[in-house]
Amino acid sequence: MSDSAKAPGGRGIALTDRQRIAWLRLIRSDNVGPVTFRDLINHVGSAETALEMLPELSRRGGSTRAIRIATVAEAERELAIAARCGARFVGIGEPDYPAALRQIDGAPPLLAVKGRVATGTAPALGIVGARNASISGAKFAALIARDVGRAGYTIISGLARGIDTAAHRASLDTGTIAVLAGGLDMPYPPENISLLEEITGGQGLAISEMPFGWEPRARDFPRRNRLIAGVALGLAVIEAASRSGSLITARYAADFGRLVFAVPGSPLDPRCHGTNGLLKDGAVVTTEARDILEALAPLSRIDLFDQPQAREAEDEADGGAALETDLGSGTRPAAQPPGERERETIIDALGPTPVDIDDIIRHTDLPASAVYLVLLELDLAGRLHRHPGGRVSLDLLG
Repeated sequence: MSDSAKAPGGRGIALTDRQRIAWLRLIRSDNVGPVTFRDLINHVGSAETALEMLPELSRRGGSTRAIRIATVAEAERELAIAARCGARFVGIGEPDYPAALRQIDGAPPLLAVKGRVATGTAPALGIVGARNASISGAKFAALIARDVGRAGYTIISGLARGIDTAAHRASLDTGTIAVLAGGLDMPYPPENISLLEEITGGQGLAISEMPFGWEPRARDFPRRNRLIAGVALGLAVIEAASRSGSLITARYAADFGRLVFAVPGSPLDPRCHGTNGLLKDGAVVTTEARDILEALAPLSRIDLFDQPQAREAEDEADGGAALETDLGSGTRPAAQPPGERERETIIDALGPTPVDIDDIIRHTDLPASAVYLVLLELDLAGRLHRHPGGRVSLDLLG
């Protein structure tokens, strides 16, 4: 690796087999997303304890039906499928988890990975763009991927047609990451299956947060785009229409504090309207790899990940794993649930309009621990909507 890019990963604590099964069961249970997973671990201390408490927490949140909890057999079956596919699961606190991804809100607790795992711990540049890319757009994507890859960066993209494909192919020798919208055994599009095999069989890596056997749907692709933006230090957008998945990725990158690069294009080409719009909004004008390398250099030379927001430590007493995270307020939820009057006060403060959790705490004048616990209960009951930026709203129909 060149001096311009130094890998920040490599620290962490490995999960035991028992912990990995518990983590997989928890994230595969109903109404448990990445944020809810984190809050559960913070509240009860381990995934095994969280699984035991799910029914009670859901009931307190107002659910009238039993919450579905993934079984040990289901988790073991998915682990066996992963092993047959040559893949495995990496937890957020383990050394092989992408270091930059740990820092984002809602980072996946577990990632399914296949290929050269070390590729995921190197500093990365995301490259995305039009599926119906022009010849010049695809050639420029390949040029950027090749030059940035030779400087020591991993190239990450979404395995889509067009720009994604060009970027992956140009970085096969230097290291590339393909992020899948479905399970690792359900790659899309079908014509890129052979490319995926080249990636995972060489210097590259495939990752997904979705279960094995999960066929990707339209709503799964924004989740994939979030991972591309989260793993990368910066995102280069080459040919993107005004309404495209690439712009969704760019919004995620900006929200995560990543650098956004955009390649200018003809105002007459609809494929360039989105990238030209990004430039108007302050994206870095990119006409050569040097534009990207000079901007990323300060980020790559400084170890930004000495104090990750999430780390997992083994608790030998109960076979669980404590996941320590920044909850925003710096206060861990209390062990005892709030009273009914406090719960009603918090629920009454919510509505269909998204609000910041800190605003709920200030409005109700209740302890942050009580607010977080009630929101967790509502979430498990399927009555809470989570929005970008850590905002929440109440499902009035739930």
